[in-house]
Amino acid sequence: MGGGARELAGYLVALAGWVSALAAAVLPQWRQSSYAGDAIITAVGLHEGLWMSCAAQSTGQVQCRLHDSLLSLEVHIQTCRALMVISLLLGFFGIIVSVVGMKCTKVGEEDPVTKSRIAVAGGVLFVLSGLCTLAAVSLYATQVTSEFFRESIIPINARYEFGSALFVGWGASSLSMLGGSLLCCSCPAKERRGQQYHRQSQPSTARDYV
Repeated sequence: MGGGARELAGYLVALAGWVSALAAAVLPQWRQSSYAGDAIITAVGLHEGLWMSCAAQSTGQVQCRLHDSLLSLEVHIQTCRALMVISLLLGFFGIIVSVVGMKCTKVGEEDPVTKSRIAVAGGVLFVLSGLCTLAAVSLYATQVTSEFFRESIIPINARYEFGSALFVGWGASSLSMLGGSLLCCSCPAKERRGQQYHRQSQPSTARDYV
C-alpha cells in the first residue's frame, strides 16, 4: 500500500472511530438492567449513561431524564465524562491536523516531509483519543462488573450489566488507534535521507566548478 493510500485509509478509519466515540458518549446505554436470575422483571428496562438515565416500558414508551447535578454524580461517572470529552477534543484536532498533513490534500505546506510530519502529529492525536476512550469505557465496565458481583441484598435481576454503548466505545477506541497508527507510519524516512544527502552534496558540487 502506498503512502498516500495508507494515509487516506488511516484517516477514514480514525474518522469512523471518532464518530463512533461521539455516538458512545451520547448514548444512554452504558449500563442496563440485568435479566439474570429466576424472577425476571420485563415490565420496565432501565438504562443509564454518562448524561442521562432512561426507562423503557414494555409498551415501547421510553422516558429519559438528564442527571440533575454534576457534583452529586459518582466519581467514576465524572471521570468517564472528562475522559470522553478529552477524547472527542483530541479526535477533533486530529481530524483537522491530518487533513493538513495528508499527501492527497493541497492544504498548508507543500513540502512532503513537512506534510508527513503533520500527518504523524494527527495520527498521534488519534491514538491518544483512542486511549482516552478505552480508559473511559474500561473504567465504567470495571465499575459495573464490581457492582454486579458484589455481595448485596439487592436481587441479581435488579442489578446492572454492560450496555451497548460500552461495546461501541471499545470498537471506537480500536478504530481510532488503528487509524492513528496508520497515519504515524507515513513518515518518509528514505525520502528525508535523500533530501538531506542532496542538500549536503550541493555546496561541494558548486566548489568543484569554481
